[in-house]
Amino acid sequence: QVQLVESGGGLVQAGGSLRLSCVVSGTTFSIRTMTWYRQAPGKQRELVAAISSSGSTNYADSVKGRFTISRDNAKNTMYLQMNTLSPEDTAVYYCNTVRIGVAYWGQGTQVTVSS
Repeated sequence: QVQLVESGGGLVQAGGSLRLSCVVSGTTFSIRTMTWYRQAPGKQRELVAAISSSGSTNYADSVKGRFTISRDNAKNTMYLQMNTLSPEDTAVYYCNTVRIGVAYWGQGTQVTVSS
């Protein structure tokens, strides 16, 4: 059973920082491409950042230069360092991976940025 558990969300003032974590079990973490998504109220879920098994990364234009995705294969954990947060970053953040064509999601962690 593949499980993903996010943590690290919270309430922060604009300009602040947070680091999200996603712990993965039930699959060989090191070979998985891992992705962060977010969903703001009334909006569709959108891709934030992704990291491949080799460590290649890509980001949504809206977070480039502010967010950094990383992974620690020894800990089966993916991270999202979020700096210079703005109210527009307020959303539930989800981690995601795909295994044999099946998408797996965590329960999400709420990030709220106050102005």
